[in-house]
Amino acid sequence: MKVLVLNCGSSSVKYQLIETTLEAIAANADRALAQGIVERIGSESASHTYRPEGRPRISAVSEILEHGAAIAEILRTLTDPASGVVEHSGAIEAVGHRVVHGGEAFARSVFMTPEVVRQIEECIELAPLHNPHNLRGFLAAKEILPGVPHVAVFDTAFHQTMPPHAFLYGLPYVLYKRHGIRRYGFHGTSHRFVAWRSEALLGRPRAETRLITCHLGNGASVCAVDRGRSVDTSMGFTPLEGLLMGTRCGDLDPALIFYVMHKEDLSEHQATTLLNKHSGLFGISGVSNDMAELLAEEAKGHERARLAVDLFCYRLRKYVAAYAGAMGGADAVILTGGIGENAAAVRERALTGLEFMGVRLDPGRNRDTVGREGEISAPGSPVNVLVIPTNEELLIARDTLRLVAAGAAAAT
Repeated sequence: MKVLVLNCGSSSVKYQLIETTLEAIAANADRALAQGIVERIGSESASHTYRPEGRPRISAVSEILEHGAAIAEILRTLTDPASGVVEHSGAIEAVGHRVVHGGEAFARSVFMTPEVVRQIEECIELAPLHNPHNLRGFLAAKEILPGVPHVAVFDTAFHQTMPPHAFLYGLPYVLYKRHGIRRYGFHGTSHRFVAWRSEALLGRPRAETRLITCHLGNGASVCAVDRGRSVDTSMGFTPLEGLLMGTRCGDLDPALIFYVMHKEDLSEHQATTLLNKHSGLFGISGVSNDMAELLAEEAKGHERARLAVDLFCYRLRKYVAAYAGAMGGADAVILTGGIGENAAAVRERALTGLEFMGVRLDPGRNRDTVGREGEISAPGSPVNVLVIPTNEELLIARDTLRLVAAGAAAAT
């Protein structure tokens, strides 16, 4: 089955066309036929970057004023006689949509029915910067590809297995009942993907392992996966909580927000922008939110760049140790995302000091495992440390296929 995966933002559409079957999933042999991104939607100079499997990348600039036009451009490119990978749009058999927030309504991926769309709309107040654009992309794709199944895959769904003692805050319980104020967690597709992939590397099913999965990029989160189920995660009611991130502050004393607002005479909007866009690695270093740039600046003697990296590694180390405590131990620590997959120096600094819980890195393995899958723990280490490149689009395609296949089986 050929599945078009769409991740629609406010002014962008990221996509992959993935060919998969139930047999391919079992063998980890799915194929990404093409991938790309349309950016600056709404302008006369929108850019479309497209890379078909095994061929050079293609980039173009044109006027693309709304999401429907962007998706039409994607389909035109995928079916182009010269650069395309399918003969016609009818070859696309299903569409998988990334949806950021499913609230408490969705613990798994589902077909995009009118009732599901209504429930996603109800979650807009929980994710006002994401859900509206996810829905806009779906509605545009549904109009262009009306005859195929459309599936919603939620960032929050994987974390719906958290117990109440992990997802509730120390606020009056009535606020949870009235307004759904609780920890939801994000990056669920990434945490779920690397947890699945760990089975092949560890030679043990997820039902027998306790994993600490670390998605480390500009946005970053940690998840405690106990026998295949998320039991705690560092992001909370919003993606602001938890680790220090590229431009997000992560954990802080909530009272200081009011203090800073008063001292700096900030509006609610300005305070939100401060916490989400001007904090984190960027706010501490004053240089960049990019870990590679910060490591380069640190090597030149930039003190605040060093401090920002130290904060990031320290916060990560604390969460790994805490989640081992939450699960009564850990069998493996998994690192993924742009930083987790590529920054060997960060991995070493963050995990050094966790020898007491059985984490022992092999310096050579760590240094050599960059941008690829592999084990970086020392031989005989009680806790395996794995680097697993994430593939959220592949997980979305697989969920879409499974739903379609199950629906077809039920109809026979």
